[in-house]
Amino acid sequence: MMKGVHFLVAAVLLALASSFAFASDPASLQDFCVAIDQYDSKSAVFVNGKFCKDPKLATANDFFFSRLQNPRNTENQLGSNVTLLNVDMIPGLNTLDISLARIDFAPYGLNPPHTHPHGTEVLLVLEGTLYVGFVTSDNRLITKVLNAGDVFVFPVGLIHFQFNVGKTNAVSISGLSSQNPGLIVIANSVFGSNPPISADVLAKAFQLDKNVVTSLQAKF
Repeated sequence: MMKGVHFLVAAVLLALASSFAFASDPASLQDFCVAIDQYDSKSAVFVNGKFCKDPKLATANDFFFSRLQNPRNTENQLGSNVTLLNVDMIPGLNTLDISLARIDFAPYGLNPPHTHPHGTEVLLVLEGTLYVGFVTSDNRLITKVLNAGDVFVFPVGLIHFQFNVGKTNAVSISGLSSQNPGLIVIANSVFGSNPPISADVLAKAFQLDKNVVTSLQAKF
């Protein structure tokens, strides 16, 4: 009987370990797997959604991106601009489980509430002052005001935001634990889906007048 119990416990632990193992990007079985367009090679191998270049043909440019130091245009409704360097921008990131983003903020600019379904984010403030935060699965808001040199972590999948509370421009750099962390901007997804979510559904969900919902949908 005890052997059966021990076996069951071991099986449960193994299942849990396996679930954690598959919670991140698949591990690479080679030094690198530079992503290429599927039409570039008839003999390419399909790996994790991307075809791979023959490693012997890889060059330094496959692992390189320039001009990240240049300020981005923040003249938009939100006053922010995100430059995401994922596998589509740096092919050499394929299978390496990481990506990078530069975020520029105008004074009082906002990177709106959003989630990265595939990756945890760690943010470093380079310039300015940011009010940042995320919401836990039990609806607890965790926030912090960050200055240059401060670092903050946003757990994978949780809704989070960054807001420039200063009177000058702000800049941050984020590292993400996926080659393609994904992005779901909450307002865009809810009010700007195609086709639109029923206004009746949204009015009931957000306890809003249906006309308000229709107006919000028109903005997205």
